[in-house]
Amino acid sequence: MNSMVIWMIIGMAVVTYIPRMLPFLVFKGKELPPFIQGVLKNVPFAVLGALIFPSILLIQEGNLLFGVVGTASAFLIAFLGANVIVVVIGAISILSLYSVFLM
Repeated sequence: MNSMVIWMIIGMAVVTYIPRMLPFLVFKGKELPPFIQGVLKNVPFAVLGALIFPSILLIQEGNLLFGVVGTASAFLIAFLGANVIVVVIGAISILSLYSVFLM
């Protein structure tokens, strides 16, 4: 491998390591306020929703109902308290049945 590529990989590793390690060093032994803790606990769900929502609308070109059926089924399965894997597999199964029988 070219030495330039190796230095780039090392540089990228350092650049991604710093923002991950910095909060541990800055907030070591400190407790965040409950409001901030609540906000930080919800960030992954907000990011996931922002990443997934556009795909719901564009999952099958020209057929918005396909995305709506998949979303509704995933919400229903999740509302019933299923694990994330069960929700994903359930929504895929329902969309598979929908595409075979109703399309």
